[in-house]
Amino acid sequence: MDELNSRQRYVVEAMGPMLKKASWILRVSDRKEFTGPVLEICERRPTPRNTTKLYEYGRIYNGALRACRRAICLMMSHAADDAGRPLNLQELLDGRIVYRGQIPLDEITGAKLALLFKLHPQVRSAERIELMAWRIERFSREETMYWLSKVSMESLYGRRGIEWAKSGLRLMLAGQQKDAAEVRRLLERLRK
Repeated sequence: MDELNSRQRYVVEAMGPMLKKASWILRVSDRKEFTGPVLEICERRPTPRNTTKLYEYGRIYNGALRACRRAICLMMSHAADDAGRPLNLQELLDGRIVYRGQIPLDEITGAKLALLFKLHPQVRSAERIELMAWRIERFSREETMYWLSKVSMESLYGRRGIEWAKSGLRLMLAGQQKDAAEVRRLLERLRK
């Protein structure tokens, strides 16, 4: 593994104290079945024994990660510490992703990434996945939490209800496979 640059080392030191209490954790790892880094989003949930456990929402890797990386970096750039100072977490995903480990995220950033990681697996087009990421990045806190609950709370909506919500949200955010020209036009406006 390559060495972290000085800015990345500074970010790793700054985020260290937040790792044990952050509501969301982004794991950056390597897996045998994938080439390159794999990002996994996990939510910290309490257990009956007064401890916490990380619950995995999804992962992104290879082509989908390449397509969404700029939008993911922008989502992560909004993360701040308890005093409101920016953590600059996006530095860890700039250029070649050499960092491996856990990244603490705030509630909104974690929820946006969880939503993206839950929705993207059924979409084959990299441009549609990127469009979905840019649109999720623009969600308000309320929109993010509403849609995340719709696509993940099986106890409330049932398995079939969750699949309908995921399908409808994918369609709303990224259109259909045949909408390639419109997707490209929208991407040109949304890319930063």
